[in-house]
Amino acid sequence: MRLQFLAMTGAMAIAVVSAPKATAQFPFLPSLQAPSGVSQDSDNRMVSGWIYLDGRRLFQIAASKSNFPERSKNVQQNLQEISQSYFRSPTRGVKVEVRKINELPVIYVNDRYLMTVTSQDMRLRQVDGMSSANQITDALQADLQQAKGERETQFLIQQGMIAAASALGIILLSWGVRRWQRSLQYKSLQPIAATSTAEKKITTQLNHQQQRHLQEVKRRLFQLTQAAIWGGGTFFILGLFPYTRSLQVGILSAAQFPLKLGVVILGTYVAVRFSYALIDRFTSTLISSGALLTPESSERLQLRVSTFSGVTKSITTIVCVGVGIFLALVALGIDVVPLLAGAGLVGVAVSLASQNLIKDAINGFLIILEDQYALGDVIAVGDVGGLVENLNLRMTQVRDAEGRLITIPNSEIKIVANLSSRWSRADLTIPVSYQADVNVALKLIETVALEMDADPLWLHQIVETPKVLGIDNFGDRGLIIRVWIKTQPLKQWDVAREYRRRLKVAFDEAGIDIPVPQQTIWVNDAQLLNTPARD
Repeated sequence: MRLQFLAMTGAMAIAVVSAPKATAQFPFLPSLQAPSGVSQDSDNRMVSGWIYLDGRRLFQIAASKSNFPERSKNVQQNLQEISQSYFRSPTRGVKVEVRKINELPVIYVNDRYLMTVTSQDMRLRQVDGMSSANQITDALQADLQQAKGERETQFLIQQGMIAAASALGIILLSWGVRRWQRSLQYKSLQPIAATSTAEKKITTQLNHQQQRHLQEVKRRLFQLTQAAIWGGGTFFILGLFPYTRSLQVGILSAAQFPLKLGVVILGTYVAVRFSYALIDRFTSTLISSGALLTPESSERLQLRVSTFSGVTKSITTIVCVGVGIFLALVALGIDVVPLLAGAGLVGVAVSLASQNLIKDAINGFLIILEDQYALGDVIAVGDVGGLVENLNLRMTQVRDAEGRLITIPNSEIKIVANLSSRWSRADLTIPVSYQADVNVALKLIETVALEMDADPLWLHQIVETPKVLGIDNFGDRGLIIRVWIKTQPLKQWDVAREYRRRLKVAFDEAGIDIPVPQQTIWVNDAQLLNTPARD
C-alpha cells in the first residue's frame, strides 16, 4: 500500500506541475520543474519531467505529450519497487548497469529493469544514448545508497533530535514574535501630541489615520510571519525523514498556486494600506511645516487635504489592484502579453463608448487641481446645492438642507458657486422703523457688531472688523440697514444667528422697534363730498 502511495506521489509531482515555469520556492527542496516543450505540435511535442526518490529529484525523462504521463508513472513505479527491495536487503552496495537492447541503452538496478533510454531522453540531454544512461546511473548509484543510509536507526535518531530542536525553536520564535507584536501595539496606544492649536485638528486626524493603517499593515505582516514560521518549520521537519519527505513534494505541488495567489493578494492589501499610511504621513508633514499653515488658511487647508488624500488613495488603490491582478496572472502561468494587447484594444473601444466618463475624469481633475471646491465646502451648482460629502474624478455628491444626497457628474459642472472658499461673509439686512432715530440705530448696530468681534468665543470665527454699510434701501418695513461680517469658511450662518440675537436684545433695551410690513392709504375727501347720495 505504501509502495503504491509513493509511486502515485511521484507521478502526481510530475503531472501537477505541468504549468509553464512553475518551480518550488524553498532552497532546501529541489525545484519542481514543469514538462518543457520543444516542438509546437500539441500532441507530439516533447515534454520532460523529473523522477523522484524520497522527495528528491534524481533524473529527467522525456516523451511525447500524449505518452509522457504513462511513461513517467511506469518509471516512477519501477524505481519505487527497486528501492523498496534494496532497502530491505542487508547488502550496502547497489548494482546499476546499462545493457543494450535493440540498439537502445536499458538501465537495470540489482538485475531489475528500470527504464529504457529513448531518443527523446538523448535529445533532452543533447548527448548520445550511452552518455545519457551513464548520467542516470551515476545519479541512481549515489542517491540509492544515500536513501538507504537515511533509513538506518542512528540517522533516524539524529534527525529526530533535529526535529525536536526545530519544533522547540518554532515555538520560541512564534512566542517571541507574538511578544514583539504586543509591545508594538502597546506603544501605538500612546496619545499623539499636537504642536499647535491651529494644526491640532488636522494633524491629529491624519496621524490617527496613519497609525491605523500602519497597525493594519503590521498586523497582516505578523500574521504572515506566524504562518511562515509554523508552515516553514513543519515543512522543514517533514524533509528531515525519508518516509515523510515525499509529502513535501505533494504539499508543494498542491499548494504552490494557492500559495502564490495568497502572497499576491496579501501583498496587494499590505501595499494599499501602507500607501495610505504614506499619504497620511506626507500630508501631515506638509501641514506641520509652518510656512503653509496660517490662521486664515488652516480651515481651507484641512478641506484640501481631505480631498487630495481621498482622491490619491482611490488612485493608489486602483493602481495596486491592477498590478496585483497582473502578478496573479503571471503567478498562474498565464501569458499576459496577449491579454495586454487585447486589453489595449478593449480600452480603445471602451474609451470611444465612454466619452462622458473621460470628460468627468478630466473635469474632476481640474476641479481638484484648481481648488474650485473641496470636501466640506458648501457649493451651489445650478438649481441644487449643499455640503460636498464626496468628491472624486467622476462625480460630486452634495447634501442639501433637506438631507437629500445629490449626485452631479463632474462633466455637468459648468458654473459653480463656492460659499465657503477661504472665507465667508454674513450679509445682514436689518429693518429699522421710520420713526426711530436713524443715527442712534446705526450707532447701536455698530456697537453690537464690535462687541461680538471682541468676544473670545467669536474672535476666531470673525476674521475682520464688521462693516456697517449704512442705509441700503427704503422698504415697506422701514429703513433697511446693511451689515457685512467676514468669517471663517462655513461660519457665516452661526455668526449671523448670534448677531441677530444680540441685536434684538439691544433694540429692546433701547426701545427701537423692528417694524412689520405696512401700507398707507390716502382718501380724497373732496371726491367723497361731490358724490351724490343714494336713496
